[in-house]
Amino acid sequence: VQLQASGGGLVQAGGSLRLSCATSGRTFDDYIMGWFRQAPGKEREFVAGITLSGRSTLSTRYAESVKGRFTISRDKAENTVYLQMNSLKVEDTAVYYCAADERLSLPPARRRDEYDIWGQGTLVTVSS
Repeated sequence: VQLQASGGGLVQAGGSLRLSCATSGRTFDDYIMGWFRQAPGKEREFVAGITLSGRSTLSTRYAESVKGRFTISRDKAENTVYLQMNSLKVEDTAVYYCAADERLSLPPARRRDEYDIWGQGTLVTVSS
């Protein structure tokens, strides 16, 4: 299984971006997917997670810093998980990574070591 993250770019503060994480190879039935980010000089941190079973979304979870601004969702037909980011702030600037693990976790896990599969990062730069 491979994850391909995309959608990063340069945006002004207050703007929006939508990140995509496409899954290829074997498909999962029950799994969690998460978005993490890493700013320069900082550790990689949890942003949002989603627990999926079949066609159902069982649970979502957000870091406090993005709650109310970011939304994680899934398009099962496209095997893609999205992160809609609104009201972006300069401090949201980071490389964003998607990750997956084939298990159910309610709510979605938020520790990096709980995810087995990682995609490459996509850079989000928010200018003031």
